[in-house]
Amino acid sequence: MSEVNSSGARISYTAEGPLDRPVLLFINSIGTTRDLWQEQLPALVGTYRIIRYDARGHGSSSVPAGDYTIAQLGGDALAILDAEGAQNAHICGISLGGITGLWLAINASDRVASLVVANSAARIGGVQSWNDRIALVKEQGMRGVADMAIARWFTPEFSRGHEEVAENFRAMVAACPQAGYLGCCAALRDEDLREAISRITCPVLLIAGSVDAATPPEGLHFVHQAIPGSKLLTLDAAHLSNVERSEQFTSAVMGFLGSL
Repeated sequence: MSEVNSSGARISYTAEGPLDRPVLLFINSIGTTRDLWQEQLPALVGTYRIIRYDARGHGSSSVPAGDYTIAQLGGDALAILDAEGAQNAHICGISLGGITGLWLAINASDRVASLVVANSAARIGGVQSWNDRIALVKEQGMRGVADMAIARWFTPEFSRGHEEVAENFRAMVAACPQAGYLGCCAALRDEDLREAISRITCPVLLIAGSVDAATPPEGLHFVHQAIPGSKLLTLDAAHLSNVERSEQFTSAVMGFLGSL
């Protein structure tokens, strides 16, 4: 486990795999930690240098006060690459991590070898929906939002058949620092990349969840239309498709990266 300082935050990350392999950087969804990618690690860590980290305000990273921005979150990812001496990396992000990846491909294109965007969009939700979420968290705390998150992250069938997995993620959300979660809510509320994504030129794979209520598949359909040559895959899953359909998700990422 390593740390890097970035724009007033201390970002905790883990780098695993051979030093001479291409870097694959995973970026989390809001409310989760680097453990989100546990199912992808075994199949990819021998071929790639895998970097996972806790977003600012999450997990083992520090919790700066106030609202965050997607630009800050993107800067945190770049600080990690700088600390690891990586000129560029394949980026794989889900939800908050997905829109952060889009920001990187737009604003730091020389650092992004390819991009996988899962269960995300160029504009996630609306201002009022995020203000409502912020108000809910301030009123009920993280335990209040944890139950709501699990209902949106997994289909009922998956939660019933994988009770331990669902409970682990519920505990992960409940343990998320409230100030960090609120900071990232503000980042999502304030970012809109819909007009900028047509400038992305790196290879792009988009992975949607067919029953994703948090980031409906239409959001990635829009991104697909806006980025020439992008590929779109829809999995039978809710929001955390890399967990609910882990084998299919990992296979898709491996195939996409291997084709490059």
